[in-house]
Amino acid sequence: MHIQRVVLNNFRNITDAKIELVGGINVFYGNNAQGKTNFLESVYFCATGRSHRFGRDKELIKIGEKMAFASVFINNNGLDDKIAVQVEKDSKKIAVNGTVIKRLGELFGNLVCVIFSPEDLSLVKAGPGLRRRFLDMELCQLYPAYYFNLRMYYKVLKQRNNLLREISANPKLLDTLEIWDEQLVKFGKDIITTRETFVAQLSILADANQKIITDNRESLEIIYKSNVDSDGFLEKLTKNRDFDIARKSTSVGIHKDDLEFKINGRDGRVFASQGQQRTAALSIKLAEIDLIFREKGHMPVLLLDDILSELDNKRQSFLMSKIEGLQTIITMTGAESVFGSFFSNDKKVENARFFKVENGEFFAENP
Repeated sequence: MHIQRVVLNNFRNITDAKIELVGGINVFYGNNAQGKTNFLESVYFCATGRSHRFGRDKELIKIGEKMAFASVFINNNGLDDKIAVQVEKDSKKIAVNGTVIKRLGELFGNLVCVIFSPEDLSLVKAGPGLRRRFLDMELCQLYPAYYFNLRMYYKVLKQRNNLLREISANPKLLDTLEIWDEQLVKFGKDIITTRETFVAQLSILADANQKIITDNRESLEIIYKSNVDSDGFLEKLTKNRDFDIARKSTSVGIHKDDLEFKINGRDGRVFASQGQQRTAALSIKLAEIDLIFREKGHMPVLLLDDILSELDNKRQSFLMSKIEGLQTIITMTGAESVFGSFFSNDKKVENARFFKVENGEFFAENP
């Protein structure tokens, strides 16, 4: 699987662009705020229906315009596919091979991407919300059923929280709470099972990467810290019912889950240095690639958003060795690093393409 072409209209600061990509390494370089990350964002949005940045969809529309368009043309094992997205102020429309999809779950899996940005380097030390987002976005791309369960879970959670707020004013509504508890458990149990399996597999692959990068000096273990186990979910909901009514929100469930990263057996958030935490983040991201290949039978598209400048030479070298044969879109600032030390003399650059980005325009250049 690789992207052949990306077409954009009024997407953030990009007025009109048609960009032909190669199946190898595609480098987008230029000064800050020129449109490099916007381009990368458009690819990720076509793959997932969401931005990797935090914000609302309408912010994708260029200032002064009514709508934004993005489309990617994909070669998938010899078959040509197209994903097209149209974003308006209060809506978005996504079409796969000309057919408008009714549910976002129908999009996942058509184009699988792994994105690695400077924010991901804080995966170990950041708050649990970022780690749950990391889990959910990868699992939605791997398993369409996971997206359905996740969407239904949060829909039920919203209804339950609304009911908790209403019960204080109308105690008779307490009798209806059990219905929502059962639904929350139904969807939550499947999510827990999928997360457990995914994290166990990811931990093994990430540990192997960590050992290679550190010359066997460090081990990495990823532990799924569920707020509740599958068998005791309903019981814990019932036990916490009075507490939830008093707080007017649900205190038990997968929306409270987290991940723990142990480096050499110790909590990485507390005891690891910044370098160790960054190595762990790199190990985890590269493990995603291996896991997707194992599950899907093909490599994902790798999106590296100005990440090379955040890594030292050793981590850069390991990253570059892992992406050989993988379509990669890289954004970076300095042109000298692109044409100079980016490739060593023994590297072939036939399967690489370089683009200089200025004010939302893209200029193909030769190395």
